Amino acid sequence: MALRPFERLPYDALPALPRIPHGYHRAEARTVRVPSRIFGDVRVHVRVTGSGPPLLLVHGLMTSSYSFRYVLEPLGRHFRVYAPDMPGSGRSDKPTGADFSARSFGAFLAELQEALGIRGCVIAGNSLGGYVAMHLALQDPAAASRLVVNHAPGTPDPRYFALRALLSTGAGRALLRHLVQRDPRRWVYRNVHYHDERLKSREELDEYGAPLATDDGITCFTKSLHETLAPAGFRAFVDALGRAPFPVPLLFVYARKDPVVPPRVGEALHRLARGSELRYLDGTSHFSHVDSPDRLVDTILPFLRAGEPGEAARAPLGG
Repeated sequence: MALRPFERLPYDALPALPRIPHGYHRAEARTVRVPSRIFGDVRVHVRVTGSGPPLLLVHGLMTSSYSFRYVLEPLGRHFRVYAPDMPGSGRSDKPTGADFSARSFGAFLAELQEALGIRGCVIAGNSLGGYVAMHLALQDPAAASRLVVNHAPGTPDPRYFALRALLSTGAGRALLRHLVQRDPRRWVYRNVHYHDERLKSREELDEYGAPLATDDGITCFTKSLHETLAPAGFRAFVDALGRAPFPVPLLFVYARKDPVVPPRVGEALHRLARGSELRYLDGTSHFSHVDSPDRLVDTILPFLRAGEPGEAARAPLGG
């Protein structure tokens, strides 16, 4: 079936398994206990594959390590890849009483690195995962050697103020719970956007929808929307970015068109994060690691490997 960009397949036409096979289920599945100052003693699900220097992949809101299914093996040819489900997501614990601010998740990434023995590794984060990873680098520059941020939010936007107002009331939180839990898989179907919607499958809807069907899962999702995307947090983040050059090498990668985070956000963050680099990809989406995994890997790999011995002499990416 031919579709226009971002045009959805009918829900009932989604295949059981992805149209393009992936290596997610071939990756080693670990449960790592992380004694976290903020989240408590949490069990974190981590997918591990490949060999080489460590690379930490950080997923975004409502997704999980599964979102990296098409880049695990290509990146694993160059790195030992670690893709966790963040607390509150996927197969990891759901600490409903914790602080879900971006600063807290940034601090947690440092704790996870310590538990995995990969402090100072290269990091790539998609969407909210990129926003959180930038917080980590600002709080603890030695925690990351290089950072790729793929379509992260980070600047105040009117819709975040509206979301904050809605979720500041019990009625608003109850409404969101109702809208999501009346059919969590349809919620995922409507709120994950691909340039090529034929990439969706019922397997994906199950991966992202199952946690939302639980009381703890929907509570953590609501807290992420309310606290991680707080406008005050975005304002503080923008102020911090503008104070000094970004403390680690930083590459932004954004799609030219994205229904989730407008590409102008990438331009704004690139201007604020002095010394950063910015790349655009055409014909892809917020989830370029799903829509265009080969092109994304080709774009970020020279940057990620630039700090390795023997790589420094290679020509860097342009500004």
